[in-house]
Amino acid sequence: MHQMTLAEIARGLADKKFSSEELTKVLLARITQLDPQLNSFISLTEELALEQAKAADVRRANGESGALLGAPIAHKDLFCTQGIRTSCGSKMLDNFKAPYDATVVAKLAAAGAVTLGKTNMDEFAMGSANESSWYGAVKNPWNLEHVPGGSSGGSAAAVAARLLPAATATDTGGSIRQPAAFTNLTGLKPTYGRVSRWGMIAYASSLDQGGPLARTAEDCAILLQGMAGFDQNDSTSIDEPVPDYSASLGDSLQGLRIGVPKEYFSAGLDPRIAELIQNSIKELQKLGAVIKEISLPNMQHAIPAYYVIAPAEASSNLSRFDGVRFGHRCEQPKDLIDLYKRSRGEGFGPEVQRRIMVGAYALSAGYYDAYYLKAQKIRRLVKNDFMAAFNEVDIILGPTTPNPAWKLGAKNSDPVAAYLEDVYTITANLAGLPGLSMPAGFVDGLPVGVQLLAPYFQEGRLLNVAHQYQLNTDWHTRTPTGF
Repeated sequence: MHQMTLAEIARGLADKKFSSEELTKVLLARITQLDPQLNSFISLTEELALEQAKAADVRRANGESGALLGAPIAHKDLFCTQGIRTSCGSKMLDNFKAPYDATVVAKLAAAGAVTLGKTNMDEFAMGSANESSWYGAVKNPWNLEHVPGGSSGGSAAAVAARLLPAATATDTGGSIRQPAAFTNLTGLKPTYGRVSRWGMIAYASSLDQGGPLARTAEDCAILLQGMAGFDQNDSTSIDEPVPDYSASLGDSLQGLRIGVPKEYFSAGLDPRIAELIQNSIKELQKLGAVIKEISLPNMQHAIPAYYVIAPAEASSNLSRFDGVRFGHRCEQPKDLIDLYKRSRGEGFGPEVQRRIMVGAYALSAGYYDAYYLKAQKIRRLVKNDFMAAFNEVDIILGPTTPNPAWKLGAKNSDPVAAYLEDVYTITANLAGLPGLSMPAGFVDGLPVGVQLLAPYFQEGRLLNVAHQYQLNTDWHTRTPTGF
């Protein structure tokens, strides 16, 4: 059962080959047995899962249907879940039980999805390796000595290890696409505003976006269908009709114009990954796609701009965690200032503290114009580059990451080296565009991803291209040894 995709599970449940309760029990037992190797879960919700599975079986018995009805998933531990710990991978929120469900959680529950638990993540989604979690690093099932990527590494590792078929994740600068690339999954960051952020604990509000992580584009289409849609509780949610993402998966790629930015193939890209990307291009050409070289001239400025904007927003968003209202509070504070200092110093880890300090500095008097304002201007230039490119092509293709997954601890002493791994992914967040990573091969036994970017609200086009590619390749079917 654990080898089935979300689509296969939906068909199996519809054909009464097994019940949701039976499947849920199998996967809960598998998580209990195998997750100690991976550390991909922070909380298991066995009681809730079995309750939801039984309810889903009753709904099916009464004639209801739906691709997610009775399907087991997990949520990244920054989606609020009522009555269940929502920690954001931080000591600061270790004792926090959300009083309500995030919109994404509520929508998926209404569709009948079964929540198996909450997955591990970089603390407050800050990281590219899933090593900054207060609950310990997550390990990559393809090689337990390597990182699974971050910040959604727990969701990625759990799905890649076949502990469950799909999971929710979030992407602020590549945190869905990079873990997908590192663990041989398909991961989709939707257009900014397509998926509600209400109840999703914020890192950088203008960049964060929730999305699906699964083994196939078909599964991502199913999960995104349940997640997407307008939400009046979220002021950044866009009131745009949600198409049937599964309906367009079979469309032909004949004549599809694919742009390949020349800036992507610089000295920083591992030549073995470059070769796999070229192989992917050839595969898509066989399916009828037309390849065109394009340019994104301001890409080189994206990383410094991102690492001003994101920490600036984080410093503001995380100011609420002060030891007064909720979250970690230090023991016996001498006064209010001591309460603030020690609660935040004890509750936040080194990476979060680093980004708060950078952000506060960038927003401070005398530096706002020099850093934050300039970064926002670069953001506009990055967006303009994409708009110009999409006048010429339908999608943009390139590597998801410049290198395969690195060893645990290899970049801990040099945070900037880890930041540079986001070079291909952060531009989509700065511009608010949808992006997808899909499996494209292996380097030294570690998975590699190819990234696709599309114009606003063209998630269906990305899923269509990825699905057609996956019908003609088998990278996404490979399973890590031992799982």
